[in-house]
Amino acid sequence: MNRHLCVWLFRHPSLHGHHQCHIHPLFHQFTQIHLDTRLGVFRQNRNHLLYSLLNKNCSKRFCHQNTKMLWKHKALQKYMEDLNKEYQTLDQCLQHISVNQGDQRSLNQRHAELAPLTAIYQEIQEAEKAIEELESMCKSLDKQDEKQLQELALEERQTIAQKINMLYSELFQSLVPKEKYDKNDVILEVTSGRTTGGDICQQFTREIFDMYQNYSGYKHWKFELLNYTPADYGGLHHAAARISGDNVYKHLKYEGGIHRVQRIPEVGLSSRMQRIHTGTMSVIVLPQPHEVDVKVDPKDLRIDTFRAKGAGGQHVNTTDSAVRLVHVPTGLVVECQQERSQIKNKEIALRVLRARLYQQMIEKEKCQQQSARKLQVGTRAQAERIRTYNFTQDRVTDHRIAYEVRDIKRGGEREREIETSMMRIMDWLHPTCPLLMTEPVTSACALGWNRTRDPLFCRPMLYPLSQTSCCINIF
Repeated sequence: MNRHLCVWLFRHPSLHGHHQCHIHPLFHQFTQIHLDTRLGVFRQNRNHLLYSLLNKNCSKRFCHQNTKMLWKHKALQKYMEDLNKEYQTLDQCLQHISVNQGDQRSLNQRHAELAPLTAIYQEIQEAEKAIEELESMCKSLDKQDEKQLQELALEERQTIAQKINMLYSELFQSLVPKEKYDKNDVILEVTSGRTTGGDICQQFTREIFDMYQNYSGYKHWKFELLNYTPADYGGLHHAAARISGDNVYKHLKYEGGIHRVQRIPEVGLSSRMQRIHTGTMSVIVLPQPHEVDVKVDPKDLRIDTFRAKGAGGQHVNTTDSAVRLVHVPTGLVVECQQERSQIKNKEIALRVLRARLYQQMIEKEKCQQQSARKLQVGTRAQAERIRTYNFTQDRVTDHRIAYEVRDIKRGGEREREIETSMMRIMDWLHPTCPLLMTEPVTSACALGWNRTRDPLFCRPMLYPLSQTSCCINIF
Protein backbone atom coordinates (compact mmCIF):
# COMPACT_ATOMS: atom_id res chain seq x y z
CA MET A 1 0.00 0.00 0.00
CA ASN A 2 1.37 3.40 -0.97
CA ARG A 3 1.68 6.03 1.74
CA HIS A 4 1.21 9.65 0.76
CA LEU A 5 2.97 12.58 2.36
CA CYS A 6 1.23 15.90 2.89
CA VAL A 7 3.38 18.92 3.79
CA TRP A 8 1.62 22.14 4.76
CA LEU A 9 3.73 25.29 4.93
CA PHE A 10 2.58 28.37 6.82
CA ARG A 11 4.56 31.56 6.35
CA HIS A 12 5.58 33.68 9.30
CA PRO A 13 7.51 36.97 8.82
CA SER A 14 9.73 36.25 11.80
CA LEU A 15 11.24 33.16 10.19
CA HIS A 16 13.22 35.19 7.59
CA GLY A 17 12.74 32.96 4.59
CA HIS A 18 12.04 29.78 6.52
CA HIS A 19 8.56 28.35 6.92
CA GLN A 20 7.03 26.53 9.83
CA CYS A 21 6.18 23.05 8.62
CA HIS A 22 3.46 20.61 9.70
CA ILE A 23 3.82 17.13 8.23
CA HIS A 24 1.12 14.50 8.25
CA PRO A 25 0.97 11.62 9.04
CA LEU A 26 4.45 10.14 9.57
CA PHE A 27 7.22 12.75 9.59
CA HIS A 28 6.56 14.86 12.67
CA GLN A 29 10.27 15.20 13.47
CA PHE A 30 10.81 17.70 10.61
CA THR A 31 10.18 21.26 11.66
CA GLN A 32 11.57 23.57 8.96
CA ILE A 33 11.81 23.71 5.20
CA HIS A 34 13.84 26.22 3.22
CA LEU A 35 12.37 27.05 -0.18
CA ASP A 36 15.44 28.45 -1.96
CA THR A 37 15.49 25.46 -4.31
CA ARG A 38 12.70 24.17 -6.48
CA LEU A 39 11.94 21.10 -4.40
CA GLY A 40 12.99 22.28 -0.95
CA VAL A 41 15.93 21.31 1.25
CA PHE A 42 15.53 20.13 4.84
CA ARG A 43 17.89 21.91 7.21
CA GLN A 44 17.64 19.42 10.05
CA ASN A 45 16.62 15.83 10.84
CA ARG A 46 16.99 14.63 7.27
CA ASN A 47 15.17 11.45 6.40
CA HIS A 48 16.29 9.45 3.35
CA LEU A 49 12.77 8.33 2.47
CA LEU A 50 11.35 11.84 2.54
CA TYR A 51 14.37 13.27 0.73
CA SER A 52 13.99 10.68 -2.05
CA LEU A 53 10.32 11.62 -2.41
CA LEU A 54 11.22 15.28 -2.75
CA ASN A 55 13.60 14.51 -5.61
CA LYS A 56 10.77 13.07 -7.68
CA ASN A 57 8.47 15.15 -9.87
CA CYS A 58 5.25 15.17 -7.89
CA SER A 59 2.21 17.40 -8.08
CA LYS A 60 2.90 20.85 -6.67
CA ARG A 61 0.41 23.28 -5.20
CA PHE A 62 0.82 27.01 -5.00
CA CYS A 63 -1.08 29.61 -3.04
CA HIS A 64 -0.91 33.37 -3.49
CA GLN A 65 -2.34 36.07 -1.29
CA ASN A 66 -2.14 38.45 -4.27
CA THR A 67 -4.90 37.81 -6.82
CA LYS A 68 -2.79 39.32 -9.60
CA MET A 69 0.04 36.85 -8.90
CA LEU A 70 -2.45 33.99 -9.03
CA TRP A 71 -3.97 35.28 -12.27
CA LYS A 72 -0.56 35.47 -13.97
CA HIS A 73 0.21 31.82 -13.18
CA LYS A 74 0.63 29.69 -16.33
CA ALA A 75 -1.56 26.83 -15.09
CA LEU A 76 -4.50 29.13 -14.42
CA GLN A 77 -4.04 30.94 -17.74
CA LYS A 78 -4.09 27.64 -19.62
CA TYR A 79 -7.10 26.44 -17.65
CA MET A 80 -9.08 29.60 -18.47
CA GLU A 81 -8.13 29.34 -22.15
CA ASP A 82 -9.39 25.75 -22.20
CA LEU A 83 -12.67 26.81 -20.56
CA ASN A 84 -13.08 29.61 -23.10
CA LYS A 85 -12.53 27.18 -26.00
CA GLU A 86 -14.96 24.70 -24.47
CA TYR A 87 -17.60 27.42 -24.13
CA GLN A 88 -17.21 28.47 -27.77
CA THR A 89 -17.43 24.85 -28.92
CA LEU A 90 -20.59 24.29 -26.87
CA ASP A 91 -22.08 27.50 -28.23
CA GLN A 92 -21.57 26.38 -31.81
CA CYS A 93 -22.75 22.87 -30.98
CA LEU A 94 -26.04 24.04 -29.49
CA GLN A 95 -26.73 26.40 -32.40
CA HIS A 96 -25.95 24.19 -35.40
CA ILE A 97 -25.92 20.53 -34.32
CA SER A 98 -29.08 18.63 -33.42
CA VAL A 99 -28.69 16.45 -30.32
CA ASN A 100 -31.10 14.27 -28.37
CA GLN A 101 -32.98 15.62 -25.38
CA GLY A 102 -30.80 14.00 -22.71
CA ASP A 103 -27.54 15.27 -24.18
CA GLN A 104 -29.00 18.71 -24.84
CA ARG A 105 -29.95 19.08 -21.19
CA SER A 106 -26.41 18.31 -20.00
CA LEU A 107 -24.90 20.56 -22.69
CA ASN A 108 -27.19 23.44 -21.73
CA GLN A 109 -26.26 23.00 -18.08
CA ARG A 110 -22.53 23.04 -18.86
CA HIS A 111 -23.04 26.04 -21.17
CA ALA A 112 -24.79 27.94 -18.37
CA GLU A 113 -21.96 27.09 -15.93
CA LEU A 114 -19.25 28.36 -18.29
CA ALA A 115 -21.06 31.51 -19.46
CA PRO A 116 -20.25 33.75 -16.43
CA LEU A 117 -16.65 32.49 -16.25
CA THR A 118 -15.92 33.21 -19.90
CA ALA A 119 -17.62 36.62 -19.66
CA ILE A 120 -15.35 37.64 -16.77
CA TYR A 121 -12.32 36.18 -18.54
CA GLN A 122 -13.03 38.23 -21.68
CA GLU A 123 -13.61 41.38 -19.61
CA ILE A 124 -10.23 40.93 -17.92
CA GLN A 125 -8.51 40.48 -21.26
CA GLU A 126 -10.14 43.61 -22.70
CA ALA A 127 -9.25 45.64 -19.60
CA GLU A 128 -5.63 44.48 -19.73
CA LYS A 129 -5.41 45.49 -23.40
CA ALA A 130 -6.83 48.91 -22.51
CA ILE A 131 -4.16 49.36 -19.81
CA GLU A 132 -1.41 48.41 -22.27
CA GLU A 133 -2.70 51.00 -24.76
CA LEU A 134 -2.82 53.69 -22.06
CA GLU A 135 0.72 52.87 -20.92
CA SER A 136 2.07 53.11 -24.46
CA MET A 137 0.23 56.39 -24.92
CA CYS A 138 1.68 57.78 -21.67
CA LYS A 139 5.20 56.93 -22.84
CA SER A 140 4.68 58.94 -26.01
CA LEU A 141 3.32 61.96 -24.08
CA ASP A 142 6.50 63.57 -22.77
CA LYS A 143 5.96 67.19 -23.76
CA GLN A 144 4.85 69.83 -21.28
CA ASP A 145 1.79 70.81 -23.32
CA GLU A 146 0.55 67.21 -23.13
CA LYS A 147 0.96 66.91 -19.36
CA GLN A 148 -2.77 67.35 -18.68
CA LEU A 149 -3.61 64.61 -21.18
CA GLN A 150 -1.08 62.35 -19.48
CA GLU A 151 -2.71 62.91 -16.08
CA LEU A 152 -6.11 62.00 -17.52
CA ALA A 153 -4.64 58.82 -18.98
CA LEU A 154 -3.11 57.86 -15.61
CA GLU A 155 -6.44 58.42 -13.86
CA GLU A 156 -8.21 56.23 -16.39
CA ARG A 157 -5.53 53.57 -15.96
CA GLN A 158 -6.06 53.57 -12.19
CA THR A 159 -9.82 53.19 -12.67
CA ILE A 160 -9.34 50.24 -15.03
CA ALA A 161 -6.84 48.64 -12.61
CA GLN A 162 -9.41 48.80 -9.80
CA LYS A 163 -11.98 47.21 -12.11
CA ILE A 164 -9.52 44.42 -12.96
CA ASN A 165 -8.92 43.67 -9.27
CA MET A 166 -12.68 43.35 -8.76
CA LEU A 167 -12.88 41.04 -11.78
CA TYR A 168 -10.06 38.91 -10.35
CA SER A 169 -11.96 38.43 -7.10
CA GLU A 170 -15.20 37.70 -8.96
CA LEU A 171 -13.47 35.15 -11.18
CA PHE A 172 -11.83 33.31 -8.28
CA GLN A 173 -15.14 33.30 -6.42
CA SER A 174 -16.76 31.65 -9.43
CA LEU A 175 -13.95 29.09 -9.73
CA VAL A 176 -14.20 27.91 -6.12
CA PRO A 177 -16.43 24.80 -6.07
CA LYS A 178 -19.94 25.51 -4.84
CA GLU A 179 -21.42 23.51 -2.02
CA LYS A 180 -23.92 20.84 -2.94
CA TYR A 181 -27.10 22.37 -1.49
CA ASP A 182 -26.41 26.11 -1.94
CA LYS A 183 -29.27 26.57 -4.44
CA ASN A 184 -31.80 24.48 -2.50
CA ASP A 185 -34.80 25.63 -0.52
CA VAL A 186 -34.76 25.22 3.26
CA ILE A 187 -36.94 24.27 6.19
CA LEU A 188 -36.37 26.79 8.99
CA GLU A 189 -37.31 25.76 12.54
CA VAL A 190 -37.14 27.85 15.70
CA THR A 191 -37.61 26.48 19.24
CA SER A 192 -37.54 28.36 22.52
CA GLY A 193 -35.05 27.31 25.22
CA ARG A 194 -36.17 24.74 27.76
CA THR A 195 -33.82 25.38 30.64
CA THR A 196 -33.22 29.11 31.05
CA GLY A 197 -35.10 32.34 30.65
CA GLY A 198 -38.74 31.26 30.81
CA ASP A 199 -40.94 33.93 29.19
CA ILE A 200 -37.95 35.78 27.74
CA CYS A 201 -37.01 32.76 25.60
CA GLN A 202 -40.49 32.52 24.09
CA GLN A 203 -40.65 36.23 23.29
CA PHE A 204 -37.17 36.15 21.79
CA THR A 205 -38.11 33.11 19.66
CA ARG A 206 -41.04 35.04 18.18
CA GLU A 207 -38.82 38.04 17.40
CA ILE A 208 -36.20 35.87 15.68
CA PHE A 209 -38.86 34.09 13.62
CA ASP A 210 -40.33 37.44 12.58
CA MET A 211 -36.83 38.63 11.70
CA TYR A 212 -36.29 35.73 9.28
CA GLN A 213 -39.74 36.29 7.79
CA ASN A 214 -38.97 39.97 7.15
CA TYR A 215 -35.56 39.05 5.74
CA SER A 216 -37.23 36.61 3.33
CA GLY A 217 -39.43 39.43 2.10
CA TYR A 218 -36.35 41.64 1.72
CA LYS A 219 -34.70 38.94 -0.45
CA HIS A 220 -37.96 38.29 -2.37
CA TRP A 221 -38.14 34.70 -1.14
CA LYS A 222 -41.35 32.75 -0.64
CA PHE A 223 -42.08 32.19 3.06
CA GLU A 224 -44.55 29.34 3.65
CA LEU A 225 -45.66 28.73 7.25
CA LEU A 226 -45.72 25.03 8.20
CA ASN A 227 -46.17 25.05 11.97
CA TYR A 228 -46.79 27.75 14.58
CA THR A 229 -47.20 27.03 18.31
CA PRO A 230 -47.76 30.28 20.23
CA ALA A 231 -47.01 30.79 23.92
CA ASP A 232 -48.38 33.07 26.61
CA TYR A 233 -47.71 36.82 26.60
CA GLY A 234 -47.25 36.89 22.81
CA GLY A 235 -44.33 34.46 22.74
CA LEU A 236 -43.62 31.41 20.62
CA HIS A 237 -42.79 27.83 21.62
CA HIS A 238 -42.01 26.41 18.19
CA ALA A 239 -42.45 27.36 14.54
CA ALA A 240 -41.39 26.00 11.17
CA ALA A 241 -41.46 27.48 7.68
CA ARG A 242 -40.41 26.52 4.18
CA ILE A 243 -38.35 29.23 2.46
CA SER A 244 -37.89 28.98 -1.31
CA GLY A 245 -36.06 31.24 -3.72
CA ASP A 246 -32.63 31.91 -5.19
CA ASN A 247 -29.68 30.57 -3.16
CA VAL A 248 -31.68 30.34 0.07
CA TYR A 249 -29.48 27.73 1.74
CA LYS A 250 -26.33 29.60 0.74
CA HIS A 251 -27.44 32.61 2.81
CA LEU A 252 -29.06 30.80 5.74
CA LYS A 253 -26.82 27.76 6.23
CA TYR A 254 -24.72 29.44 8.95
CA GLU A 255 -27.78 30.57 10.96
CA GLY A 256 -28.36 27.17 12.53
CA GLY A 257 -27.36 26.93 16.19
CA ILE A 258 -28.02 28.44 19.60
CA HIS A 259 -28.93 32.15 19.77
CA ARG A 260 -28.65 33.86 23.15
CA VAL A 261 -30.54 36.93 24.38
CA GLN A 262 -29.73 39.30 27.25
CA ARG A 263 -32.45 41.82 28.12
CA ILE A 264 -34.81 43.16 30.76
CA PRO A 265 -38.21 41.50 30.11
CA GLU A 266 -41.00 43.87 29.12
CA VAL A 267 -43.94 41.50 29.68
CA GLY A 268 -44.63 38.35 31.67
CA LEU A 269 -43.77 37.30 35.18
CA SER A 270 -40.05 38.02 34.73
CA SER A 271 -40.71 41.72 33.98
CA ARG A 272 -41.51 42.46 37.64
CA MET A 273 -37.90 41.89 38.73
CA GLN A 274 -36.43 44.55 36.36
CA ARG A 275 -33.18 42.66 36.06
CA ILE A 276 -31.23 41.46 33.05
CA HIS A 277 -32.29 37.94 32.15
CA THR A 278 -30.45 35.55 29.86
CA GLY A 279 -32.21 33.05 27.63
CA THR A 280 -31.58 30.91 24.58
CA MET A 281 -33.42 29.60 21.55
CA SER A 282 -32.36 27.25 18.76
CA VAL A 283 -32.49 27.72 14.99
CA ILE A 284 -32.41 24.72 12.64
CA VAL A 285 -31.80 25.17 8.90
CA LEU A 286 -32.28 22.04 6.77
CA PRO A 287 -31.80 22.03 2.97
CA GLN A 288 -34.61 20.50 0.96
CA PRO A 289 -33.45 18.18 -1.84
CA HIS A 290 -34.85 18.53 -5.32
CA GLU A 291 -37.01 15.81 -6.83
CA VAL A 292 -34.77 12.96 -7.93
CA ASP A 293 -35.40 10.85 -11.00
CA VAL A 294 -34.24 7.39 -9.94
CA LYS A 295 -32.29 5.83 -12.78
CA VAL A 296 -31.56 2.12 -12.73
CA ASP A 297 -28.51 1.06 -14.72
CA PRO A 298 -29.17 -2.24 -16.55
CA LYS A 299 -25.62 -3.30 -15.67
CA ASP A 300 -26.61 -3.27 -11.98
CA LEU A 301 -29.51 -5.67 -12.50
CA ARG A 302 -29.58 -9.45 -12.42
CA ILE A 303 -32.71 -10.71 -14.18
CA ASP A 304 -34.06 -14.20 -13.50
CA THR A 305 -37.10 -15.73 -15.18
CA PHE A 306 -39.12 -18.66 -13.89
CA ARG A 307 -42.54 -20.23 -14.24
CA ALA A 308 -45.35 -18.52 -12.42
CA LYS A 309 -47.24 -20.26 -9.63
CA GLY A 310 -50.93 -20.39 -9.01
CA ALA A 311 -53.85 -20.09 -11.39
CA GLY A 312 -53.31 -19.50 -15.08
CA GLY A 313 -54.00 -22.76 -16.85
CA GLN A 314 -51.67 -24.49 -19.23
CA HIS A 315 -49.88 -21.23 -20.17
CA VAL A 316 -48.05 -20.78 -16.83
CA ASN A 317 -46.72 -24.32 -17.02
CA THR A 318 -45.14 -23.87 -20.46
CA THR A 319 -43.56 -20.37 -20.37
CA ASP A 320 -41.19 -18.55 -17.99
CA SER A 321 -43.40 -15.48 -17.61
CA ALA A 322 -42.47 -14.58 -14.01
CA VAL A 323 -39.57 -12.15 -13.51
CA ARG A 324 -37.22 -11.64 -10.57
CA LEU A 325 -35.02 -8.51 -10.50
CA VAL A 326 -32.01 -8.26 -8.18
CA HIS A 327 -30.42 -4.82 -7.76
CA VAL A 328 -26.82 -5.83 -7.11
CA PRO A 329 -25.50 -2.60 -5.42
CA THR A 330 -28.28 -2.52 -2.80
CA GLY A 331 -29.37 -6.18 -2.70
CA LEU A 332 -33.05 -5.35 -3.29
CA VAL A 333 -35.11 -8.19 -4.80
CA VAL A 334 -38.40 -7.66 -6.65
CA GLU A 335 -40.59 -10.39 -8.15
CA CYS A 336 -43.59 -10.07 -10.44
CA GLN A 337 -45.77 -12.84 -11.88
CA GLN A 338 -49.21 -11.28 -12.07
CA GLU A 339 -49.24 -10.85 -15.87
CA ARG A 340 -49.14 -13.52 -18.55
CA SER A 341 -46.48 -11.58 -20.49
CA GLN A 342 -42.85 -11.62 -19.35
CA ILE A 343 -42.29 -8.11 -20.78
CA LYS A 344 -45.16 -6.64 -18.75
CA ASN A 345 -43.96 -8.39 -15.60
CA LYS A 346 -40.49 -6.93 -16.14
CA GLU A 347 -41.92 -3.40 -16.54
CA ILE A 348 -43.96 -3.74 -13.34
CA ALA A 349 -40.94 -5.08 -11.44
CA LEU A 350 -38.82 -2.15 -12.64
CA ARG A 351 -41.44 0.34 -11.41
CA VAL A 352 -41.57 -1.37 -8.01
CA LEU A 353 -37.76 -1.40 -7.84
CA ARG A 354 -37.56 2.34 -8.61
CA ALA A 355 -40.14 3.05 -5.91
CA ARG A 356 -38.17 1.04 -3.34
CA LEU A 357 -34.89 2.74 -4.32
CA TYR A 358 -36.58 6.12 -4.00
CA GLN A 359 -37.90 5.13 -0.57
CA GLN A 360 -34.36 4.18 0.47
CA MET A 361 -33.11 7.59 -0.66
CA ILE A 362 -35.85 9.33 1.32
CA GLU A 363 -35.01 7.34 4.47
CA LYS A 364 -31.32 8.15 4.02
CA GLU A 365 -32.12 11.86 3.66
CA LYS A 366 -34.28 11.71 6.79
CA CYS A 367 -31.39 10.19 8.75
CA GLN A 368 -29.07 12.91 7.44
CA GLN A 369 -31.58 15.59 8.44
CA GLN A 370 -31.95 14.13 11.93
CA SER A 371 -28.18 14.12 12.41
CA ALA A 372 -28.01 17.69 11.09
CA ARG A 373 -30.72 18.74 13.57
CA LYS A 374 -28.81 17.19 16.48
CA LEU A 375 -25.60 18.87 15.33
CA GLN A 376 -27.22 22.31 15.15
CA VAL A 377 -29.24 22.10 18.36
CA GLY A 378 -26.64 20.39 20.59
CA THR A 379 -27.58 20.56 24.26
CA ARG A 380 -29.07 24.09 23.96
CA ALA A 381 -26.64 25.32 26.57
CA GLN A 382 -25.49 28.95 26.64
CA ALA A 383 -21.89 27.87 26.09
CA GLU A 384 -22.87 26.63 22.60
CA ARG A 385 -24.25 29.96 21.43
CA ILE A 386 -23.22 31.29 18.03
CA ARG A 387 -24.71 34.77 18.49
CA THR A 388 -25.73 37.01 21.39
CA TYR A 389 -28.44 39.69 21.22
CA ASN A 390 -27.82 42.13 24.08
CA PHE A 391 -30.75 44.56 24.15
CA THR A 392 -29.53 46.48 27.19
CA GLN A 393 -26.26 47.39 25.41
CA ASP A 394 -28.02 47.61 22.02
CA ARG A 395 -25.66 45.24 20.20
CA VAL A 396 -25.50 41.87 18.44
CA THR A 397 -22.27 39.84 18.66
CA ASP A 398 -21.45 36.90 16.42
CA HIS A 399 -18.99 34.82 18.44
CA ARG A 400 -17.68 32.87 15.44
CA ILE A 401 -16.15 35.90 13.71
CA ALA A 402 -16.06 38.42 16.61
CA TYR A 403 -18.34 40.78 14.67
CA GLU A 404 -20.57 43.31 16.44
CA VAL A 405 -23.54 45.33 15.19
CA ARG A 406 -24.83 48.32 17.12
CA ASP A 407 -28.19 50.09 17.16
CA ILE A 408 -30.18 46.88 16.73
CA LYS A 409 -33.46 48.40 17.92
CA ARG A 410 -34.00 50.48 14.80
CA GLY A 411 -36.23 48.82 12.24
CA GLY A 412 -35.44 50.70 9.02
CA GLU A 413 -32.13 49.09 8.04
CA ARG A 414 -32.29 45.86 10.06
CA GLU A 415 -32.54 43.63 6.98
CA ARG A 416 -29.49 45.33 5.49
CA GLU A 417 -27.54 44.75 8.70
CA ILE A 418 -28.58 41.08 8.64
CA GLU A 419 -27.37 40.84 5.04
CA THR A 420 -24.01 42.40 5.96
CA SER A 421 -23.60 40.04 8.91
CA MET A 422 -24.39 36.98 6.79
CA MET A 423 -21.95 38.04 4.07
CA ARG A 424 -19.20 38.51 6.66
CA ILE A 425 -19.87 35.05 8.08
CA MET A 426 -19.81 33.49 4.60
CA ASP A 427 -16.55 35.26 3.75
CA TRP A 428 -14.97 34.07 7.01
CA LEU A 429 -16.25 30.49 7.18
CA HIS A 430 -15.99 29.88 3.43
CA PRO A 431 -13.23 32.25 2.23
CA THR A 432 -12.39 32.50 -1.45
CA CYS A 433 -9.03 34.22 -1.21
CA PRO A 434 -6.29 33.18 -0.90
CA LEU A 435 -6.78 30.17 -3.14
CA LEU A 436 -4.81 26.97 -3.33
CA MET A 437 -3.88 26.11 -6.88
CA THR A 438 -2.59 22.75 -8.00
CA GLU A 439 -0.21 22.71 -10.93
CA PRO A 440 -0.08 19.36 -12.76
CA VAL A 441 3.45 18.14 -13.38
CA THR A 442 5.08 15.07 -14.80
CA SER A 443 5.43 11.95 -12.69
CA ALA A 444 3.59 11.07 -9.56
CA CYS A 445 3.24 7.59 -11.05
CA ALA A 446 6.43 6.65 -9.21
CA LEU A 447 4.25 6.44 -6.09
CA GLY A 448 1.61 4.31 -7.79
CA TRP A 449 -0.66 7.25 -8.66
CA ASN A 450 -3.11 6.68 -11.50
CA ARG A 451 -2.59 9.72 -13.69
CA THR A 452 -5.60 9.19 -15.92
CA ARG A 453 -8.12 9.06 -13.06
CA ASP A 454 -6.72 11.78 -10.83
CA PRO A 455 -8.31 15.21 -11.53
CA LEU A 456 -5.13 16.90 -10.26
CA PHE A 457 -3.50 16.06 -13.57
CA CYS A 458 -6.39 17.38 -15.65
CA ARG A 459 -6.83 20.95 -14.43
CA PRO A 460 -5.69 23.34 -11.72
CA MET A 461 -7.82 22.90 -8.63
CA LEU A 462 -8.86 25.90 -6.55
CA TYR A 463 -9.60 25.49 -2.86
CA PRO A 464 -10.48 28.10 -0.22
CA LEU A 465 -7.81 28.60 2.44
CA SER A 466 -7.67 30.85 5.47
CA GLN A 467 -4.56 32.74 6.58
CA THR A 468 -2.24 30.58 4.48
CA SER A 469 0.30 31.95 2.06
CA CYS A 470 2.09 28.82 0.89
CA CYS A 471 0.87 25.25 0.63
CA ILE A 472 2.62 22.30 -0.97
CA ASN A 473 1.16 18.81 -1.18
CA ILE A 474 3.60 16.04 -2.07
CA PHE A 475 1.95 12.74 -3.02
